[in-house]
Amino acid sequence: MADLARTVTEDRPGAREGEGEGALLKALRILEAVADSNGASAKEIAATTHMPLPTVYRLVRLLVDEDYLVHLRSEHRFELGFKVHHLATSLHRQLGVPRAVRAAVARLHIDLNVAAYWTVYRGSDVVVAYIADSPQAPRIRLLDFGLHEGAHGTAFGKIMLAGMTPEQRREYLDAHGMPAMTPTTITSSEELEEHLEKVSRTGIAWEYEEFQPDLVCAAVGARDSAGRIVGSVAISGGTELARRQPEVDRALRAAANRMSRYLSGRGSS
Repeated sequence: MADLARTVTEDRPGAREGEGEGALLKALRILEAVADSNGASAKEIAATTHMPLPTVYRLVRLLVDEDYLVHLRSEHRFELGFKVHHLATSLHRQLGVPRAVRAAVARLHIDLNVAAYWTVYRGSDVVVAYIADSPQAPRIRLLDFGLHEGAHGTAFGKIMLAGMTPEQRREYLDAHGMPAMTPTTITSSEELEEHLEKVSRTGIAWEYEEFQPDLVCAAVGARDSAGRIVGSVAISGGTELARRQPEVDRALRAAANRMSRYLSGRGSS
């Protein structure tokens, strides 16, 4: 993508330094628009991104040349190119979810008949790295691989927040905010700190309709050899899940223990 910025600048006589960076941001917006719409025409991209049509035509041509987009001429629209798949594959590889962790998440999904998740720190973010679900036990609506919003309102996010130092937690929350996603979302820093203290003490986080209505989630942290929380294993389901709390607690703690043994080098892959 850096080549794209240089190409845009070099392709336009008299272009000033820095214009290529602006074009790069616009190109990324176009990629996001195409991804969100599952393919779009140039006019649809322009409408979605609020860019002039000539700008869209110029940038999509460059994106097609670089294999980030493909032009389906007979359908008069653009879809994602193969290079985007390469980037996504590289991201999954860099996150490197071990086989033992994937197996533990899949086992939770099957044993409890719920959607199950593995969440990790990635830089200063909390991200979903792996999901096991099915049509009978679907993942949280709008939640997908890589999502890192709303940690204060999710069980797995609370586990990860509880694993941070107070300074790291303040920095994270200052950057991401604490918006109300439902009427029961915790939006007070003081209340969240009290809640996270309980999470740290009990080792398990529950949230009841804080992220989405009619949704209940629970999570437990997995630790490395130094005892630090490096990930969280979580499950989600309907409000009836709250009535299965003892069963869910046992299953989550068992899964987290298996993961911790592996992550600390005490278990096999």
